[in-house]
Amino acid sequence: MSSVDTSLPDEIASVTDETDERLSKDVIFELLKNRRRREVLAYLLDADETVTLGELAEQIAAWENDTDINALSSDQRKRVYVALYQTHLPKMDDAGIVEYDQDRGLISLADNADLLMMYLDTDTHRQDRWDRWYAGLSVAGASLIGAAFLGIPLLSAVPMTALAGLVVAAFFCLSVAHVVRNRHHERNVDGKLSRIE
Repeated sequence: MSSVDTSLPDEIASVTDETDERLSKDVIFELLKNRRRREVLAYLLDADETVTLGELAEQIAAWENDTDINALSSDQRKRVYVALYQTHLPKMDDAGIVEYDQDRGLISLADNADLLMMYLDTDTHRQDRWDRWYAGLSVAGASLIGAAFLGIPLLSAVPMTALAGLVVAAFFCLSVAHVVRNRHHERNVDGKLSRIE
């Protein structure tokens, strides 16, 4: 007899009765409050494909025990495997976060997974670093104008106002790209937020 709580909170259980893809904040935070469920999301996001329960359990056990997969004991593997099999994956499946084929032991991200990803600290947030583009353009522009001022052969033939105009135009283009990217991101986030009750 297992002492693991397999009951679903009312909020998650009610999700299965609905036909749309909306989730309440209570359901989202209920799912995210558990470290193993966050690790499931991180692993599936990184894998970007269907994974087996065995490989998922092994990786999470390795993370939890701060060791390599090959160094895990069978008890460490089994403890995570059972918890994922009986509790975490069924809850995530019921909420539409993962697609969990319990009979075959296959797991993949589902449509509602993106609603949880926006609350996690993922690499996608770190990749959006416009400050690096602006800094790089500043260095390139200052180098270009400095080289022309110092009389570097090809650049000294171009009028200083033309070089300054080129640098300003480059900043303008980068700013437009930044605005377009931010608007696209805002529409994406607004679309996700509209699915949260």
